[in-house]
Amino acid sequence: MTERRRVLITGITGQDGSYLAELLLTKGYEVHGIVRRASSFNTGRLQQIYEDIHEPNPNLILHYGDLSDGTSLSNLVFSIEPDEIYNLGAQSHVRVSFDQPLYTVDIGALGTLRLLEAARQLHRRKEVRLYQASSSEMFGKVHEVPQSETTPFHPRSPYACAKVYSYHQTVNYREAYGMFACNGILFNHESPRRGETFVTRKITRAATRIREGLQDKLFLGNLDAKRDWGYAKDYVEAMWLMLQQDEPDDFVIATGETHSVQEFLELTFKEVGLPWRDYVEIDSRYLRPSEVDLLLGDASKTKRVLGWQPKTSFNELVHIMVESDWAIAKSEHNGVRRAAA
Repeated sequence: MTERRRVLITGITGQDGSYLAELLLTKGYEVHGIVRRASSFNTGRLQQIYEDIHEPNPNLILHYGDLSDGTSLSNLVFSIEPDEIYNLGAQSHVRVSFDQPLYTVDIGALGTLRLLEAARQLHRRKEVRLYQASSSEMFGKVHEVPQSETTPFHPRSPYACAKVYSYHQTVNYREAYGMFACNGILFNHESPRRGETFVTRKITRAATRIREGLQDKLFLGNLDAKRDWGYAKDYVEAMWLMLQQDEPDDFVIATGETHSVQEFLELTFKEVGLPWRDYVEIDSRYLRPSEVDLLLGDASKTKRVLGWQPKTSFNELVHIMVESDWAIAKSEHNGVRRAAA
């Protein structure tokens, strides 16, 4: 009987980590995830894995750890001996990175280096394949449109700078030590599991709550920023495909379409039957010190080499997110009515 392949995921409780864990469990992996110790549980996005069963999935094992602690990372990597590592952990909110630059860089840049070094030590005993979550924010003040694997980086935030560092360290470890290490340069990808402070989820959450009478206004920053938005559930498949190739490489994951924040806003409010201009106000607190105006990905290499392409359109993505948040808003509304009765 073939032994199950083992995988280690940092950031498993996040949007991408939860979708990736689900995908890998369906493929028969033994999935190990790192979670930070906190005063409350933060595993809500993993709940889908436990749906319709009364006991935890025996092939999903969670470990306490932190990308800021190199010793704990090394101990986990050596004890688990994963066949694949997916580094998805980060302080990933771009606007917040301006307020918390040191923490953002410690986790997003040095955390990657700590994990790469642990993987290098394990690589002496067995082959381990590593995926590094890079970001379209690395292109920042773009030098060409669309952006591909050869487009120069021009980061415009502490978050983006940390990701550029991690990108180059991943390439360095690949070239210096012969490791199978890949960068996935993912453009914006959203879902009902997106954090509520990210602009897309902030919009769908607010619009549905306004529709249900639970909220009066939505405050936003730059409505003109354009992004290449895809569905996170589609994108994690590309992550997995990168580590199944014969040779390691770096790949852009994108839809090849760009839409403004205002377009996302208009479509969302149309879904709930409300005129968005009556409810949205601009708040300068949500503007970045240095803005990234336009991101548009060229994923032709990914389609050619990995055979991957996005399955979910922009309109479908908005509908999926609105439908999910509307169900939550209706539940909240019913709860308020019961409490008032």
